[in-house]
Amino acid sequence: MRYGFIYTGDDPELAVELAALAEANGWHGFFVWEGIWATDPWATLAAAAVKTTSIRLGTMLTPVPRRRPWELASQTMTVDRLSKGRVVLSAGLGVPEQVEPRFWLFESDPGRRERAEMLDESLGLLERFWRGESFEHDGAHYRAAAAQSMIPPTAVQQPRIPIWVVGVWPAQKSMRRVARYDGWLPNFAPPGAEVAPGSPGFTPEVAAEAIEWLRRERERLGLEDRPFDVVQEGTTSGLDPAADAAVVRPWVEAGATWWLEADWNVPAEGIESYARARIVAGPPQS
Repeated sequence: MRYGFIYTGDDPELAVELAALAEANGWHGFFVWEGIWATDPWATLAAAAVKTTSIRLGTMLTPVPRRRPWELASQTMTVDRLSKGRVVLSAGLGVPEQVEPRFWLFESDPGRRERAEMLDESLGLLERFWRGESFEHDGAHYRAAAAQSMIPPTAVQQPRIPIWVVGVWPAQKSMRRVARYDGWLPNFAPPGAEVAPGSPGFTPEVAAEAIEWLRRERERLGLEDRPFDVVQEGTTSGLDPAADAAVVRPWVEAGATWWLEADWNVPAEGIESYARARIVAGPPQS
């Protein structure tokens, strides 16, 4: 099990400092959130990349259909090179308007189906952009003419920067997308239920069932020998190592490979003190 910390604030200077602090205190990953009108996460992670040497860096998470794939490819490639290959891209559809209206202040939500199409097309394009080669593409949502000059360098990590994808269990179309990539960011919506923030009802037992399905699907795709992560987000106190380990242990036993520590309920004025204290306390190792 590896352990990451999600910084839920919006101060880029503090985020860079906390990334170095997390690395010094045994965390394996440091993540920042990505908004629409917000502190730029990739600029922040670029600064963190040159202040750290081993910790993984990423967003939690990037609403890929809201982004132009060539711009996202450029940002992620740049941070991957600055960090010497430590970037991970967490990819999702983006929050629907009915769940979080502030994400749709400047445009209309095209709907889940169209966002899913854009996500699939974008992820395919990202892999090609990261190879630093000229190509042509004429898709349903994006067009690329062959570049003739000023082609950017490749990402360090090949054949691609690792991509963790949000998947809604047990929706097989969603989960098949996950299986093609490098990690699962779980969401849970049993038949007849709506996808809801926090995935209520998602337990280690449900996770184990989904992980077994993913194992079989990746085997069918011939991907069983490639690394694959299962990412579980949660909150522990940092005050009682035994109690914290007990929170994480069932997820380890279910097959999770990353625990991401986050408390989104801390008020803005308390985020800095909370983050410093929780990072220094170290990961909730099971």
